[in-house]
Amino acid sequence: MVDITFKNFTLRKAIAGATIIVSSPQTMQAIRNKTVPKGDIFEFARASALLAIKKTSDMIPDCHPLPIEYAAIRYNLNALTVDIEVEVHTIYKTGVEVEAMHGASVAALVIYDMLKPIDKGITIDAIKLIEKKGGKSDNTAFQTQDLKAAVVVCSDSVYRQEKQDQSGKTIVAFLKNHLFSPILYTVVPDDQQAIATQLEAYKAQGVDLLIFTGGTGLSIRDVTPETVQPYITTEIPGIMEQARNYGQQRVGTSMLSRSIAGFSDSTLIITLPGSKNAVKDYLAALFPQVLHVFQVRSNNPH
Repeated sequence: MVDITFKNFTLRKAIAGATIIVSSPQTMQAIRNKTVPKGDIFEFARASALLAIKKTSDMIPDCHPLPIEYAAIRYNLNALTVDIEVEVHTIYKTGVEVEAMHGASVAALVIYDMLKPIDKGITIDAIKLIEKKGGKSDNTAFQTQDLKAAVVVCSDSVYRQEKQDQSGKTIVAFLKNHLFSPILYTVVPDDQQAIATQLEAYKAQGVDLLIFTGGTGLSIRDVTPETVQPYITTEIPGIMEQARNYGQQRVGTSMLSRSIAGFSDSTLIITLPGSKNAVKDYLAALFPQVLHVFQVRSNNPH
């Protein structure tokens, strides 16, 4: 199965459809009058579709078991067709398009089975995904065009070239994948004056997103939050609430991070831990949704 442990829980929706084509108006009349010998085709199909939706992971080997928060089966009758529409919602880490399509296909099969004694020419057509929302399909709303980013590595040992930087370069690569350009990069020691000087320099250069990595722990030399805090003009506590919650589900010590985030005038500042793995977790937790702050700011400049 595909690894989804890095994904976030989000609301995900899918609508799938299938079409039953009958061969005579008499069959449609029996459907409309509810005189099909085997019973009410819509109620049988509805019950079967609901069961199919819930059992998708039992039938499709690579599908993840997931909670079904909502399911609806709708029908539309035309001259010689019955259109089936199945809608499914979940709050989970992966989508429900296969669940919706499974429900639509089973509903179609049930209707086929119930109608075949009175119509030998029935066919099932166009089992398809009509719409999906949530997850990657919604990420196109977060644009990074014309946004300048900068990454500051706060580390005594990296500054003295005793160690190679990994976390900062991980962030730079991540931002490149999100199409930020340009991306500035520097290393400073765990020193309040050095950190503050670099922060002021990047603000003066018009940096939109400024990410610090390192210095957010409990060591006596971890001074990044204390240095950055006075520059925050609009605090956004939810950013780090989400990041720590995401990290806590994977590493128990995530709760010890003192990372902060917020706007310093027009620059969004995010402080991340110094561990490469922690940086990966925090980035996965925050992006691309955190980029919505720039859209909000551009729509409300005052």
